[in-house]
Amino acid sequence: MAYRVNRTDEQWHAELGDDRYAVLREAATERPWTGELLDEERSGVYACAACGAELFKSGTKFDSGCGWPSFYESVRPEAVELIEDTSLGMLRTEVRCANCGSHLGHVFPDGFGTPTGDRYCMNSIALDFTPES
Repeated sequence: MAYRVNRTDEQWHAELGDDRYAVLREAATERPWTGELLDEERSGVYACAACGAELFKSGTKFDSGCGWPSFYESVRPEAVELIEDTSLGMLRTEVRCANCGSHLGHVFPDGFGTPTGDRYCMNSIALDFTPES
């Protein structure tokens, strides 16, 4: 897929730093229960930490108990790209920013009690939060 925001690996690494680069560009996963946005409860918007595209609204965030920020839907279906992922010997659905292709996390169909039934399990380090003013 062609993305609106494109950079070389060297440019991404220089811009993001080691930890964010590993998650956003190499699909690493931050350790559970360590992310800065896990317990964020203010109203606002969550954006891609690589390109700034709006991805999730605080009203869709919920405590799934998984150790990563969870949302039941993105701001718009076209804001994220969903890709089949069999990298760990199991079938999962990877979530990427549709604007730049950065890895955000995975979505699972186990968001019980949510309006969609989905749990977008996102890496905190892949997101920037802007509180409502």
